[in-house]
Amino acid sequence: MANNGGISFNLSGLRDALDEEARTVFYGLALQDKLQMLAGDDIMESLSPVVRQRVDDLRVIQSQHDELEAKFFEERAALEAKYQKLYQPLYAKRYDIVNGVVEVEGTKTETASEDQGEDKDAQEKGVPDFWLIAMKNNEVVADEITERDEEALTYLKDIKWSKVEEPKGFKLEFYFDTNPYFKNIVLTKTYHMVDENEPILEKATGTEIEWYPGKCLTQKLLKKRPKKGSKNGKPMTKTEECESFFNFFDPPEVPKDHEILDKDTAEELKNQMEQDYDVGSTIRYKIIPHAVSWFTGEAIQGGDFDLDDDDTDEDDGLYDDDDDEEEDEEGSKAQWDEQQGERPQECKKQ
Repeated sequence: MANNGGISFNLSGLRDALDEEARTVFYGLALQDKLQMLAGDDIMESLSPVVRQRVDDLRVIQSQHDELEAKFFEERAALEAKYQKLYQPLYAKRYDIVNGVVEVEGTKTETASEDQGEDKDAQEKGVPDFWLIAMKNNEVVADEITERDEEALTYLKDIKWSKVEEPKGFKLEFYFDTNPYFKNIVLTKTYHMVDENEPILEKATGTEIEWYPGKCLTQKLLKKRPKKGSKNGKPMTKTEECESFFNFFDPPEVPKDHEILDKDTAEELKNQMEQDYDVGSTIRYKIIPHAVSWFTGEAIQGGDFDLDDDDTDEDDGLYDDDDDEEEDEEGSKAQWDEQQGERPQECKKQ
């Protein structure tokens, strides 16, 4: 079991989805944990019979502690469920105010005293960009948000979480207003846990986003200008994966049995799963219950941080990097039609 920032991942939970070579890789990543377990046996063998008996008695005490801890987890789950129900009316009131469903006391009077000729429909409703600002003020989540994402996230109306019983875990639900980017009204992310109390992550699943043509934020089209002297003198466009908060809904997956992972790939996968869970748990435990404090900035700890989105592009050397231009997707598709006779596929979940 690996541990990162207090979050545990049961690497053996990936075992059944990997072939023998890949399993060896994941065992290799957990080697330190296994050595610690083996070290316990070595220590016992080195002890004198008297001391060994004392350690056996300590193990009994530890077992009794673990039984009490199991009851604690059970009671904590019941208590959490109780208060989660009590929170719901407060979350509902927050939703109504944020989205302009209701007006707070005193606001109507102030509005009436303003210029009567002002178009009421033009007045701001609710709290604009509430969830976008709240998430950007949290460093863990802000790192996932690019400048290209921000306009789409202004349509975010609410975020909720709920427990999932079978298999154990929790689900995040992101509710969006009708927007020009995708058809979905609700985007979900579900974390399936082997043991929710530790927690031990088994896998994560997300909603497939139905992007409108030319609006996919997880891919971009690049126009490549050929180098001087190249046989192909026409500009080329290509689709490229890019950083986006909306990649959150297409989480890393454990490879199928027939796929082979080398050590570097396995390490990268583990890190991606840890990072993905870190974002999800931050939204569940910090953003949702304390959204107002994140919106106002009162919850920020550690000062300001940059939100730079550095997009880089690597190619095969046939085109000049300095001449890369990110195109509007519709315009790029038109050029592709002219040059290739067909359009590239729309953004799809891989």
